Amino acid sequence: MTREHRRAAEVLAALGRRGATLAFAESLTGGMLCDAFVSVPGASAVVRGSVVAYATPLKTSLLGVPEALLARHGAVHPEVASRMAEGARAAASVDGAPADVGVATTGEAGPDASGAAPVGLVYVAVADARRTLVREHRFSGDRAAIRARAVDAAIELLAESVASRE
Repeated sequence: MTREHRRAAEVLAALGRRGATLAFAESLTGGMLCDAFVSVPGASAVVRGSVVAYATPLKTSLLGVPEALLARHGAVHPEVASRMAEGARAAASVDGAPADVGVATTGEAGPDASGAAPVGLVYVAVADARRTLVREHRFSGDRAAIRARAVDAAIELLAESVASRE
């Protein structure tokens, strides 16, 4: 088991003890973050699902990120990450109740910049009913390395958020 999967297992156990649920909204990581969690046996007790909103318009139609925000700042922005995490909670609603925690990734993995954001700029966000945390990262390396580091960063921010609630 990799360090990433061990950390995901710890987070799942902590959320499970609280009876909390988890949802993901991913852009540059394309499902890798959710995979790190669902690879853990028993994840279905906590994980509700994931939205891979790789195309920018899906951030609006599936996650509720305002079009004006995307037009003004592009998809790689801290407020976009926040709105994605909040949108993940809503998208994973069951019987009208959103997921307890949403986690989002957005960024530029390269190899070439597709907009104003430089390659390696990544935002991760964690949202619950009380707050939304966002962290900026500037990673180096190739596309695979940037995406893998984004997954690690999201797991760490989620772990910190969960630990602060225990």
